[in-house]
Parts: sequence; structure tokens; C-alpha cells
Amino acid sequence: MNPSNPESSGNIKVGKVDPKKNRENYFFSDDDKFIHEPIRLLIMAYLYSVDKADMKYLQKELQVSWGNLSFHSTKLEERHYISIEKQFIKKKSYTILSLTGIGRKAFQKYRKNLKKIVF
Repeated sequence: MNPSNPESSGNIKVGKVDPKKNRENYFFSDDDKFIHEPIRLLIMAYLYSVDKADMKYLQKELQVSWGNLSFHSTKLEERHYISIEKQFIKKKSYTILSLTGIGRKAFQKYRKNLKKIVF
């Protein structure tokens, strides 16, 4: 047994690393990767913990630009992860975002897969 060569030891398993596969690709589905984008993740995580949120309030809480929030909210809506609806309260327009059932399930799956990597 040569101590400078780990392959010579029976106790150490040496495997070849496939550069096309990494931990993230192994544990994350395409849906997870879609959610994993930082601003989308912030939106999903916040909406997961509340029933609904006004877009202006969400912008302040998440500290993101209006353009980024709008763009990523639209992408999430296209996947049916969130719903975006306009409401008028006392003649004032509000844009309300909420997590859909599909979005809630996708976020739960994302959290479960993330735990596999982190823990």
C-alpha cells in the first residue's frame, strides 16, 4: 500500500468525476432549476409563507427592481406557479400575487431536493 496513492488503499473509493454531471444536476429537476434563479426563489419563498402579496409591497420586501420583479413574476405565471391579478381598492389599482397549487407543490419539491444537497 502506497500512502501517497489513494487508489492503492482498500478503504478509499476513487471514482471518476463526470464533468457533465454535478450535484446540482443530479438533485435538481428542470423545474427546480427554474425556481433556483435568485429572484424567482425570493418570490416563491415569500409567497409560500403568505396568502397573497401586493407587488409594490413585495418589491420593497425583496429589495428588487420593479422590472426584475415584473419579468420574473411573469415567468412564474407562465409556468402556473403564481397567479397575478389586478384589484381595485378605493379606486386604487393593486397587483396581487399569490402562489397557485402547482406552485406550492413545485416549491415543496424544490425544498425537498435542496435538503438532499445541503444536509
